[in-house]
Amino acid sequence: MKKNRKPSVCDVCMIDCKTNSRLIIHMRSHTGEKPYKCDKCQSAFSTKGYMKIHMKRHTGEKTFKCDFCQLASVTKDDLQKHIRTHTGKKSHECEICKSKFSENRNLIVHMRVHTGEKPYKCSVCLSTFSQKSNLNKHKIIHTGEKPYKCESCDSKFAYKHSLMKHMRIHTGEKPYECEICELKFREIGALKSHMRIHSDEKPYACDICTSKFKYKPSLECHIKTHTGGKLFPCQMCMVKCSSTDALKAHMKRHTGEKPHVCDFCQSGFLRKGDLEIHMRTHSGEKPYKCVICDSAFSTHSSLRKHTRQHKGETFNCDVCKAEFSLKLRLKLHMRIHSGEKPYQCDFCGSYFRQLSHLKDHMKKHL
Repeated sequence: MKKNRKPSVCDVCMIDCKTNSRLIIHMRSHTGEKPYKCDKCQSAFSTKGYMKIHMKRHTGEKTFKCDFCQLASVTKDDLQKHIRTHTGKKSHECEICKSKFSENRNLIVHMRVHTGEKPYKCSVCLSTFSQKSNLNKHKIIHTGEKPYKCESCDSKFAYKHSLMKHMRIHTGEKPYECEICELKFREIGALKSHMRIHSDEKPYACDICTSKFKYKPSLECHIKTHTGGKLFPCQMCMVKCSSTDALKAHMKRHTGEKPHVCDFCQSGFLRKGDLEIHMRTHSGEKPYKCVICDSAFSTHSSLRKHTRQHKGETFNCDVCKAEFSLKLRLKLHMRIHSGEKPYQCDFCGSYFRQLSHLKDHMKKHL
């Protein structure tokens, strides 16, 4: 059979190249051979024609001009791509979802969404990817290379977009804004998470019962009530934490450790988030705005309290029918009926319903 095959047919993919010279050039697509090298840079090409086109990028020669604007392109293909930005023409359509693309190669990549094809494989961990660019990004994980360095601090990053996100810490830029309360965020993910405050969306569902939660950590804590997940008890009080990290954070309440210090007034805080909220007392920033009136607040909890005044919302005691504007007030009130006193004095063993009462009591021992 091989004897009868045309001399111009490729042995690898069976394409008929028509002539032997074209076959030689075509075979380079399989072998990776690139005999034509640019004397200006390190680029190499499989054909002399491709190298000539490349050289125009060094000389600045742009012979193909756009009829719509003043842009000139190095190649005809570049010009045709540019013209589509004026015409909006997208002639390549997906037969499955009807998405349209201006270039056939973009359609080919898109089709992998439907087929699940991932032709690019990592030689180290065998992970597969639908696009070569994604594989190249993935390889950095194995090399440990972090070529993008922050000029403001010593932080280094594997990806340029990671550096760009990081720089917002130094610049204070928060490009993502909530359309409801106008609060701004550094990352789109933080905005999406925040938006659940304004909606009833609870995307994290428990597989065991029907409970749903707005945030993943809330679901993880809930699941432990089903699985009997290990709880980490505090050795100084009766509190039990759902994780070692939560226990470490809780222990700072006993040790008095406040690692986050305000540069203006030297006030210390347990959590970084608490310091950020405190800083608004110095800056005057009030990012939480009431959608009903013109009032603005420095914290979201203050906005919630204020909003209840418009709604007339109250929290009622089931025992004595007392009414409270805040749920926390009701919770504290219920201890009168239950007799619960969760705060204990380390000196004399006395118990108290509220932390403020314990603090007042501790002054007697000092």
